[in-house]
Amino acid sequence: MIKLDKVSKKFGTGVLGLSDVTINVDKNEFVFLVGPTGSGKTTIFKLLIRETLPTEGTVTINDWNIIKLPKNKIPHLRKKIGVVFQDLKLLVDRTISENILLPLEVAGVKLEDAKKRADEVLAQVGILEHKEKFPVQLSGGELQRVAIARALVLSPEILLADEPTGNLDSATSWEIVKLLSDINEKGTTIIMATHNSDVVKSMNKRVIGLEKGKVVRDDKRKKEDNHSSHKASDDAKSMTDKPEGHGKEKSRSSHKDLEHKEEEKE
Repeated sequence: MIKLDKVSKKFGTGVLGLSDVTINVDKNEFVFLVGPTGSGKTTIFKLLIRETLPTEGTVTINDWNIIKLPKNKIPHLRKKIGVVFQDLKLLVDRTISENILLPLEVAGVKLEDAKKRADEVLAQVGILEHKEKFPVQLSGGELQRVAIARALVLSPEILLADEPTGNLDSATSWEIVKLLSDINEKGTTIIMATHNSDVVKSMNKRVIGLEKGKVVRDDKRKKEDNHSSHKASDDAKSMTDKPEGHGKEKSRSSHKDLEHKEEEKE
């Protein structure tokens, strides 16, 4: 579904944002993107929504070559990719409902249908009762839910979340991660950039680690190997269990035959 093949990105300042990065993300995966500030996480997000282009390599989403994508197709691409920005990018002079309606208005959805869809996603993230409030009236966790709702409103196939728990307390962070996990289970592919090591360690999800623009860790292969190892162990156990069971059955049968023969002699 998402493929970065030998991607490098060198900025005009000479700084190398990414260096020979190859990543494949399957449909419906939930992937954590981890690494220190400046490791390349946000650069990858910008490449995926075609806000910037790679210096080398290719970026593919489904059948779309992002580099060769005509400008008139970029809005279609961005409808398929919802983004929860690190700084939220909510309009403070508009209500929560108006913030959610904006992408629908840009997409040309009829107002009546747009309001219905906005209410659906606000209910999905648990803040429908706040729809007539302004951003300044909500807590940090509630604002994150608004940003997630706005990212979901066009029913994207992919959701990119850039540090969605960055400024939240532990309890609220878990609520946001649980919400994203629920969204993923309904079929949305999610890539979440985070510094929250507690969340990463506690979730059984793929982890891709970046450092100085390079991939230094990808737990996908490790998980597959562990799964294969457990399966092989279970198969071996199954095979060793069967002869033991058959042996007991055979022993009991032989014992009965011996008793029967002794009765015939008597």
